[in-house]
Amino acid sequence: MHFIPEKLEDYAAAHSESEPELLQQLRRETYQKVLQPRMLSGHLQGRFLSLLSKMIRPKTILEIGTYTGYSALCLAEGLQDSGLLETIDHNEELAHLQQKYFKASAYAEKIKAYIGNAIDVIPTLKNNFDLIFIDADKPNYPAYFDLIIPKLNPGGLLISDNVLWNGKVLQPEENKDASTQAILKYNKLLAEDERLETVLLPIRDGLTLSRKK
Repeated sequence: MHFIPEKLEDYAAAHSESEPELLQQLRRETYQKVLQPRMLSGHLQGRFLSLLSKMIRPKTILEIGTYTGYSALCLAEGLQDSGLLETIDHNEELAHLQQKYFKASAYAEKIKAYIGNAIDVIPTLKNNFDLIFIDADKPNYPAYFDLIIPKLNPGGLLISDNVLWNGKVLQPEENKDASTQAILKYNKLLAEDERLETVLLPIRDGLTLSRKK
């Protein structure tokens, strides 16, 4: 859902940093070969994720929801030289496409991908994280919250995607599906948790930035 006119979004993208060539190729291949290509972060949001990562200079990043790897590559741009990005996705059919572009990037040695249920994988991870990005199955967002906040370092940044959920958050009585109800619960957790400083931005389908105190 576009919360501002699409032409304005195009104008914003045109006046932002250019999309790297490798990511252009990944975006095109995703639209050609993968179902629901709108799940891709895309040029504008991707550059925003890249800039946030470069500002933080994280040593460790956790991504929940790899999809075809576009957002992981954007976030990896800000990693420290010895940094590591760990990314989790349940869809093993996308692993080949992810690895194709991870290996073609400058960050091949800095990205570790897991195939499986994030609820099972997260507790096995040894690292704590300077930056966490969540863009996965919406019904599990509240469960992810309970798992990731203890693993977020003080001063670390949690970025949450799809938090406006096509505007359904404004019509909870009309949209009682599990995804909408989970997003409503998750947004409340972010806003009310005293360990976090949170701002919800109307970028694309809603993007929340939460800093751990």
